[in-house]
Amino acid sequence: MVPTTSGHLYVIAAPSGAGKTSLVKALLQLEPSLRFSISYTTRKMRPNEVNGRDYHFITHAEFERMIAAGDFLEHAQVFDNYYGTSRTQVEQILAQGTSVILEIDWQGAQQIRSTLPSCRSIFILPPSRAELERRLRGRGTDDEAVIERRLRDAVSDMSHWAEFDYVVINDQFETALAELHAIVLGQGSVLRADRPALKPVIAGLLTS
Repeated sequence: MVPTTSGHLYVIAAPSGAGKTSLVKALLQLEPSLRFSISYTTRKMRPNEVNGRDYHFITHAEFERMIAAGDFLEHAQVFDNYYGTSRTQVEQILAQGTSVILEIDWQGAQQIRSTLPSCRSIFILPPSRAELERRLRGRGTDDEAVIERRLRDAVSDMSHWAEFDYVVINDQFETALAELHAIVLGQGSVLRADRPALKPVIAGLLTS
């Protein structure tokens, strides 16, 4: 168990293309006291990624062995690949009094909230469906079939927004970063997921 004197655990999730990874990297630079939990994954490494920095890249067989051993605080299958968070890594960092950022999907966030209900969960949304599609196509790393599937799955992902403590709309990057920083500093009350101003944005994202 994580002691009560531990650091805070921040769980950040988003649909693919919402800008989560860029925001988390910028937040870590802005707030160097935070630690990033490097996830394990079975997906192929992209050209700009480094094993052990972006992810721990392992085989399906290795991942399934770790599941059986209870090594993951959470794990999920996304786009035919596994992603998981090391239980030992996170609990050791928290026990040192250091706060940790987890960048995971909504399925993993559900598991984390069940295991560590004191975590603070943040969901990042794009400002519109059109902008989400533009960002996904702008990556230049996926073929048309993958992009279409990501767009379909994004709607399902976004339907889980209300399960989170806070919601940040990533329209202007610097504004979204400042809002994330405010949450980490304990000043994010105006960004709670139950704020009325979110309703029209959510309606536009989830309604065909």
